[in-house]
This record gives sequence, C-alpha cells and structure tokens, in this order.
Amino acid sequence: MALVTTTEMFKKAYDGGYAIGAFNINNMEIVQAITEAAAELKSPVILQASQGARKYANSVYLRKLVEAAVELYDIPICLHLDHGPDFKTCKDCVDNGFTSVMIDASSEPFEKNIEISREVVEYAHEHGVVVEAELGTLAGVEDDVAVADDKAQYTDPDQVVEFVEKTKCDSLAIAVGTSHGAYKFKPGQNPKLRLDILDEIVRRLPGFPIVLHGSSSVPQEYVKIINEHGGKLKDAIGIPEDQLREAAKRAVCKINIDSDLRLGMTAGIREHFEAHPDHFDPRQYIGDGRQYVKDIVHHKILKVLGSDGKA
Repeated sequence: MALVTTTEMFKKAYDGGYAIGAFNINNMEIVQAITEAAAELKSPVILQASQGARKYANSVYLRKLVEAAVELYDIPICLHLDHGPDFKTCKDCVDNGFTSVMIDASSEPFEKNIEISREVVEYAHEHGVVVEAELGTLAGVEDDVAVADDKAQYTDPDQVVEFVEKTKCDSLAIAVGTSHGAYKFKPGQNPKLRLDILDEIVRRLPGFPIVLHGSSSVPQEYVKIINEHGGKLKDAIGIPEDQLREAAKRAVCKINIDSDLRLGMTAGIREHFEAHPDHFDPRQYIGDGRQYVKDIVHHKILKVLGSDGKA
C-alpha cells in the first residue's frame, strides 16, 4: 500500500464517529512504535513531522522511515506536515513526497490567513496533496509554535464558512480549549473543551473534517516514572481523554498527539538507566522508551480515538 491522503480516512471517520491519531515523529523508534501499535489494532494512522522534526532528522530521513512502515504494514498511512509556517515550507513538503500539509497562518489577521492558506491549497491540490488550515489560536509551546495565554483565542464560528469557502482547505484545525506542550494546565484546574463552539462549527460546516491540535493528556504515570528516576518535570495536567473521545464523536476527524509520546520515550530511557547504569548500547535504553511509546499509542487508539479495526 502506498502513502495515502486523509480524504478517505476523514470521510470514514466522520461517518463512523471516531478520529484518526496524528502522531508526531522524530526518529526511527517513534515511527516503529506508532506503526506497530496501529498495525496490531488495524487502525489507519497519520504520521506528522513538525518544523522541529525536519530540522532534527531531515525530511528525507523521515519520509524514508515512513515509507519503510508503509512497506511493512497493510494499513492506511498518511505523511503530514505539522504547522507549516509558510508557503515555501509547505511547497517543499509537497515536492518531497508528503501527502498532506498544514499551513498555519492563524496568527495573521483573518484576510491574510485566507490569502496565505489559499496559495498553499492551490499548489498542493495541483499535486494531489491535501491541506489542513487553522482558524483560531491555541496557547502553549511546542517546537517552533509558541503562543502566550493572553494571545490565544477560540475559533469564531461566524468566520468558518467564509474561511473554508475562500481557502478551499480540506480540513480545519480549530481552537476550543486544547493547548500545545506538556504544561497545559496546573493541577487543580478543570480543563474543559468548548464543545458548544465545536457543535456550532459543525452545524455550519456539516460533513467537514475538524482537527484538534494540542490534545495530549499528559499521562501522570509517565510523569511519575520520569520524576522518580532523576527527572524534574513540573506538575501539569492535559486534556481529559473522555472529552477528546466526545469530540471525536462530533466531527473531529484528526487528533494530534505529541507530548505524550515524548513523556513515554523519556520515562522508558530514564527508568532503564537507573536500573542498568552499566548499559551504553542505545538499542537497550531506546528500546524501553519505544515500548512505552507503543503502549501509549495502543491506548489512544482504543480508548480515545476509537479507530481500531477501521483500517
């Protein structure tokens, strides 16, 4: 099976009331962990590379790693650019084998966001690639994306129809209370997604795929492992998984997960080093991190996304 776009994935997810996991990739072990879990559960999957990942690993390495997964597993796999900051970056990914790109001009004024997004859509569609755009701004920090709390804003339902019609984007990332990074909310806070805003957007854009960024849940068991084995992570909580599952039933077809994978990888490596201080073979300690990443993806597919058996 070749790399696919998200078009058919999202149609089935929308109609079926589930979401596709969009998991960020940075190296071979993360690609292996994600795709092994997805293949075992017969789930379609989106592997996405951020600007930071492309700087770290190079797009060619990432694409070849994903192509290896495509060769190994008979499940639909999409290779997606996460948070493309400009036309040049999106064009580079379109030209180099990505099947989906995101243009994030959400920090720009509304009309400028439309202009930039439309330019990317026109080029991508000419080459058979689909485009995700963003309206509204999430708070938080992750890779090259950094937005202060006072600069974040919910997506305005009054703008979504005009935005989609003018840009011709294939899916829309919205802001309804999620947040980038591992330090989303402090313990004691009660984070809640604005499902009322989501419902209003869905009412105005029936049948259109919606995307949630910043949807890691910061699983406390991995935070605990990290801190018990030499780490010093600050207390934080993420997006409750039951709310994400509810969003998936309401037209959210793509849910982005990155920070949780980083926590799993770090937990496995820290735990291994304390248990085996004599080890120096990366295959030993990174292998433990890979297993935790796989466990997390397995859990997300079954309990949050509902995409198992949908390949």
